[in-house]
Formats: sequence, C-alpha cells, structure tokens
Amino acid sequence: MALNVISNYAANVAHRNLTASDAMATSSLAKLSAGTRVITAKDDAASMAIGNRMNVEVSALKQASVNAGQAVSMLQIADGAMSKVQDILVRMKTLAVQSGSGQLSGTERGMLDTEYQSLISEIDRISSDTEFNGNQLIAGSVTISAVAGFGAAAGVVNLSVTGLNAGTGTTVANAADLTYTSNAAGGTFTLNATDAASGAATAYTATISSSDFTAGYLTTGTALKLSNSTADGFGTITLNTSFAGGTQSIAQDSLDFTLAATSSYSFKIGSGTATYDNIAITVNAANVTALGLTGTDVTSSANADAASEAISLAIDTLNTARANVGASQNRLEFAAANLSTSVENQEAARSSLLDLDIAAEMTKFTSKQILVQAGVSMLAQANQMPQNLMRLFQ
Repeated sequence: MALNVISNYAANVAHRNLTASDAMATSSLAKLSAGTRVITAKDDAASMAIGNRMNVEVSALKQASVNAGQAVSMLQIADGAMSKVQDILVRMKTLAVQSGSGQLSGTERGMLDTEYQSLISEIDRISSDTEFNGNQLIAGSVTISAVAGFGAAAGVVNLSVTGLNAGTGTTVANAADLTYTSNAAGGTFTLNATDAASGAATAYTATISSSDFTAGYLTTGTALKLSNSTADGFGTITLNTSFAGGTQSIAQDSLDFTLAATSSYSFKIGSGTATYDNIAITVNAANVTALGLTGTDVTSSANADAASEAISLAIDTLNTARANVGASQNRLEFAAANLSTSVENQEAARSSLLDLDIAAEMTKFTSKQILVQAGVSMLAQANQMPQNLMRLFQ
C-alpha cells in the first residue's frame, strides 16, 4: 500500500473497531446495571412481549392471593361469632332443661327466663354486630329493587340497606317510604320499612344539621346513616342538592326490600374475568329468626320442653352453617396455596426470558473493556504513522 498523508486507512479501521467495541461495552454496562438482558425491543422483541405479559400476570396473581387471604380472614370472623352463638345455645339448653323439671315453681322459672331472654337478645346482637369492612356477615342480606322514586332527580344518589330484620329463610317483600322534615335548614330523614307479610312497620331515622346546607340546599354527596335503636340493621343514604329546605317525601311502594337468610360473596382468586377466576361463598344467618328460636321461653315446663327441642334444632342448623364456612375456608386456603405456586412458576418463566446471566455478561463486559482499551491505544498509534513521512522532507 502506498504511503500517503491524505488518507489514514489504519486510523479509520482502528476507529471503526473502537466504536463497535465501545457500543457493545455500553450495552453490557446497561444490562448489568438494569439486571435484565432485554432493555429495548431490539434486544429481543419476542421475549420482551412474553415477559411483559408474564409481569402483568404475576402482579395480578399476587393481588388474587391477597384477596384469598382476606377472604379466609373474613370467614374466620364469621366462624368465631358462630362459635360464641353456639356457646350461648348450650347455656340456653341448660336453662331449658332446668326449667322443665318439676321441683321448680313459676317464680324460679321466671328467674331462669330472664336469663334466657337476655341470651336470645345477645344472639341477635352478635349477629348484627359481626362485620368485616362494614359488611354484616351472619345477619342475612337485603337487596333493594323497584327504585322508581329513589333517583337523583328526587335527591337520592344512593341508598344501601343492611340487615333489616333479615333471616327469615324466605323472601319477604317490604314497601318503604322516605320522608324529610325540615327544621331551619336541618331536619330528620325517616325510612319507613313495612313488612308486606306481617304488616309490621319499622322506622329508621337520621338527622341532618344546618351545616350540611348551602343557601338552603344540601351539599351534594351528603351521606346519612339511618338506624333504629330497637331493630336490627341500618341504611345509608347519599343525597344531592335536589333535597332542599322544606318538607319532602317519596311515595310508599317505590322501594322494595328482599330479605334473605344468607349473605353471598364472590372473591376474585384469578387474574381474569371467567367464572373459574371467582369463588362464590354463601354464609348462613345466625340470628334468632334463622335459628328458629323466635318466641321461645322457659316460663313453664311445657314451654321449656318446646324451647329445648327448638334449641337442639338450632344447634344442628348452626353446625351446618359452620360446616359450610369451614369448607369454604379450606377451599380458599387451597386456592391461595395454588396461587403461590403459580406465582413462583410464572416468575421462574419470566426470569428465564428476561433476567440477565450476570456472570456471563460480566465476562463479556470485561472482554469489551479490553477491546476498548486496545482500540484507543491502536488508534493513537495509527494517528502517529503519517508523522513518519515527515522524515522524507528533511
């Protein structure tokens, strides 16, 4: 090759190789710092797509595992409450057997019935008070339908009702009306629920203060809790500005309640929306009505014997309810264990696609570092070669 000063071929070759070595060293450095072999789509588009889908799946399955754990905890609360109800039934059985014996007079039986009725009330209190995140677990359920007048135009944004005398074991329609009585921009809301079967009426009330009004109108989103001091259950009503100052009412029969002796829950234990991604669980009510103890007493020998028989049936009913809860707990625990295994396997598969082999990449990086250093040195040498021609001019 001719010697010239116009073109330095050796320097150009050294520069090209140095640029390539530097790019590969930079890529290795980026992968080592990120811990993944696929940083951009150009590294491996297929693996990146599959790996990203697996990342989404793993994240969803981890949350599903949390859902399953919370579901088990919820059922544990229900089972714990049922366990206490069972203890109460044992004591009531004892009182019934004692009252049925002939050596007692009416006075002693009256004393026993005082405790008996107190325990009856405690069963209902436990049933109403057993909650998880605001949901009553063993008090049955209430479904609202036929909400013709209960709309935003009438001032009602939302109305939810829980545990209104639920637990009869049959569907019972209830008619209801909602009235509002104003008092200096404050007032009282009353929800009158009437049992269509028995005709019994129960009023649930809530009071709103004048501070919830602006220029005579309710602040949108005002939420009130409707309750009754002597009846189970409560309602929560959310109102908007259509409820202004003054007396207003919504006609009766515009709202129906369907009462049931069970509460149903659906737990998301999968990452999709198919039926098998959910577990539906039904929890039976454990109040006095559902257990068949309404109206029982131990004031006489005959009544005590009838109560004793009813309590035995109630214990069987409660045992069945607890067995259902226990079976659901075991199912959810197996589902949670399967989710843990799925997460492990999904993460292993994702790792094989995206995670970096640190040892192999470090070896490659070291090699590229040496090439970069050698390239810099050789480029410097190549740039010195044209200077040798200057000796010809001396």
